[in-house]
Amino acid sequence: MEGYSFLRFVIDFGHSPWPFAVVYPLKLYEKLADEIGEAVRRGVFAAGERIPSVRQSSQQHGVSIKTVLHAYALLEGRGLIETRPQSGYFVREPTASPQLGREQAAPTPAPALEVDVSRLVLSTLRSIRAHDALPLGSPYPDPTLFPWRRINQYANAIARRHSSWNLIDDLPPGNPELIRQIARRYAENGVPVDPDEIIITLGATEAINLSLQAVAKPGDTVVVESPTFYAMLHAIERLGMRAIAVATHPTDGIDIEVLARIISEQKIAACMVMPNFQNPMGFQMPDERKKQLVDLLTAHDIPVIENDVYQELYFGESRPTTLKNFDTKGLVLHCASFSKSLTASYRIGWAMPGRYRAQVEKLKFLNTLTTPSVPQVAVADYLRQDGYDRHLRHLRKFYRHQARLMSAMVQRFFPSGTRISAPQGGYVLWVQMPEGVDSMRLYQAALALGITVGPGYMFSMRNDFHHFIRLNYSYPWTAQTEAALRTLGGLVAEMA
Repeated sequence: MEGYSFLRFVIDFGHSPWPFAVVYPLKLYEKLADEIGEAVRRGVFAAGERIPSVRQSSQQHGVSIKTVLHAYALLEGRGLIETRPQSGYFVREPTASPQLGREQAAPTPAPALEVDVSRLVLSTLRSIRAHDALPLGSPYPDPTLFPWRRINQYANAIARRHSSWNLIDDLPPGNPELIRQIARRYAENGVPVDPDEIIITLGATEAINLSLQAVAKPGDTVVVESPTFYAMLHAIERLGMRAIAVATHPTDGIDIEVLARIISEQKIAACMVMPNFQNPMGFQMPDERKKQLVDLLTAHDIPVIENDVYQELYFGESRPTTLKNFDTKGLVLHCASFSKSLTASYRIGWAMPGRYRAQVEKLKFLNTLTTPSVPQVAVADYLRQDGYDRHLRHLRKFYRHQARLMSAMVQRFFPSGTRISAPQGGYVLWVQMPEGVDSMRLYQAALALGITVGPGYMFSMRNDFHHFIRLNYSYPWTAQTEAALRTLGGLVAEMA
C-alpha cells in the first residue's frame, strides 16, 4: 500500500556466501511436536484438556525426557499448549486476538504459522531458565552488571531501622525522596519536570498500562510503531483496544507523514512510541522528528505515551531529549524505570503523565494500591549517596563495546543478505535475515542446541517480521557466545 512501505536498513554489510549448505532431516523432537500438534488439531486432545506428562510421553514414544521437553517447548511457542504450575501441560483455550487496522504494513506475505505473541515471550523466558540456554533472546540486561549488593545493603539497613511500615507511607504518588531524586536527574539533563507530576510505579510496564488506561478505553484505536516492543502490544491486547501499526524507520522513527494521514481518516485515542533506543531497533529519534511528532499530536489533541526505559543507556556524549522536552499541553505521558540501568529485582518505575496525572494516580491506587516502600527508599538512598553516574558511565562504555562486537560477529558469521540495525543505545541488535529464513523455525532449532533468540514474530501482531530476530548483547563476551553466533549463522545459511 502506498505510504506504508516497510523499514529499510541503512547499514548493508557485504558478506561472502556461506561455503556449504547442509539439509538435516526433521529432528526427533520436531516429529514428536508435529504428532502431538496434529492430535490437538484433530480434537484427540480437546481445549483445556491435560496432555500426557513428560514422563508418560517419554515412555509412550520411546524418547528421552529432554526430547519431550523440547517438543513441549516447541508446542508452547506455537500456542497449542500451555503449562499450569503443579498440574502439567494442557491444550490452550482458543483466544481472539484484537483486531488490527487495515493500515498495518505488510511488506511480504507471512508464512502460514500462527503464533501467540504473549505465549511466545513467556515460552522464551521459560526456556532460558529451564534449559540454562544462552540468553541471546532475553529481553533483560545481565543483572551482574548492576550494583545490586550495594542496594540490598541499603534495603537491609532500612528494614532493620523500621520493623513495620505505615501503609499510608506507601500510597501514591510514592516516596518523596525518591521522587525528588528522579526530578533532580531530569533537571540536570535539561528536562523541565515538576516533582508533583511524578508517580512511582511497579516498573515501566505498570506505568505504561496505567497511562494507556488513563487515555483510552476498550474498543479505542491506538497507534504503535512497527516493529514495536511487545509489552506495548500486550497492554493494548489486555485492555481490549485496537492497534494500528505504522512503519518505523531505523534512524528517523515512526513515519510521521503516514501517521498524519491516519489521523485525518479516523479517530485515534492515543499513540505509543519509544523515541530513544527503541526496542528492537535501537535508534535514537532525531530532535526535529520528536518535535514534529509532538506538534502533530498536539494539533489534534492526541496524547502520546512515551516509553523511555532505556534513557540512561546512550552511546553518545549526552543524554538525548525526550518527547517531554517538546510538550506544551501536557499530552506526553512519559514512562521510565530503573530496571534497565540500576536494578531489575526491585521493579521501581515512574510515570510523568502531564494533564492525566490525576487519572493515573487514581488508577495506580485502584490497580495495585501501593509500591513497596523499602525498595523505593533503598534506591533513593543509592541515588543520593553512591556513584550512580560512575556506574552508568561504565555501563554505557560496556554496552557500546558489546554492540560493536555483536555487529561484527553477525556480519562475519551470517550469510549474504543479512542486514543489521545500528543501535545508538540500549543492549539489543535487530537482525534482518534473508527472506526465506523463518525466525520461529530458527528459534526452535537454536533452542534444541541450547541457544535462545528473540523471533521477529514477537514484535508485531501479524507476523510481519518473520525473517527478523533480536539479539541481546548485554552479557559478557565469551567463547561460548562466539560459538553460538557461528552456529546461528550456519542455521540461517541452511534455511536460506
